[in-house]
Amino acid sequence: MPVVSYLQSLNPAQRGAVEHGVAGTGANVAGPLLVIAGAGSGKTNTLAHRVAHLIVNGADPGRILLLTFSRRAAAEMERRAERIITLALGPAAARARIGWSGTFHAVGARLLRSHAPSIGLDPSFTIHDREDSADLLNLVRHERGLSDKDRRFPLKATCLAIYSRAVNAGEPLEAVLLKQFPWCAEWKDELRDLFEAYVAAKQRQQVLDYDDLLLYWAELMKVAELAAAVRAPFDHVLVDEYQDTNALQAAILLGLKPDGHGLTVVGDDAQAIYGFRAATVRNILDFPAHFNPPARVLTLE
Repeated sequence: MPVVSYLQSLNPAQRGAVEHGVAGTGANVAGPLLVIAGAGSGKTNTLAHRVAHLIVNGADPGRILLLTFSRRAAAEMERRAERIITLALGPAAARARIGWSGTFHAVGARLLRSHAPSIGLDPSFTIHDREDSADLLNLVRHERGLSDKDRRFPLKATCLAIYSRAVNAGEPLEAVLLKQFPWCAEWKDELRDLFEAYVAAKQRQQVLDYDDLLLYWAELMKVAELAAAVRAPFDHVLVDEYQDTNALQAAILLGLKPDGHGLTVVGDDAQAIYGFRAATVRNILDFPAHFNPPARVLTLE
């Protein structure tokens, strides 16, 4: 069976995205690629085919990083890629596993455990989910007497939302309060003190929350020696639902692939749904201009 047979179901635009920069040697020759994919355009199928096509043409699956927004999406993408590889090369070839696949937070946790000693973390650090984080923040809030105010101080869920927004958007507290939480602006100084105490409590307990998994990863990419070590395992980085990334996630990707070689992002600027998590459609709109020459842009109809 000819190798190209597994591409015959793709339309020209999909095939262009799949074959972009693939030279048949496994070398990291692909420049940055942005795939604009609207609803029903076959974006998941296209991304799975691109992963498979890279592997069929010699890319080391252990050096591929696939980032998605849910574990289910990552698992489905891997299953599809395995089926395509089986069609192209036979069942034995499909046993080669993608080395890195999952959500930004899951991959961040894995990387941080590997590099923890370099940044003063215990590799066995605990990860707090949102409920744990809110409870710790509430404990600190109570210890600082902020639950005893005559005028009602923001509840723990609101405090955590403000903190998370500031971290993920990379914005000053004042700006976050002004734009998203104006009814809490009067507590600006108290909130700043609360968040500083919350961070100190996490550090004492060797605890990271979900926001820290991105924040620490992004900070790693600002230190040249550490950034080189973090990006070293990855020849190809592919990202699904790029329109739902926030400022930290965009910074992480640019740190992983500063020249764009081996970077593919797929998204739809009309379907951003995570604005409440500080996702910004500017990431997808500004993506091509981050590179010189600019990233190639393909649109799936």
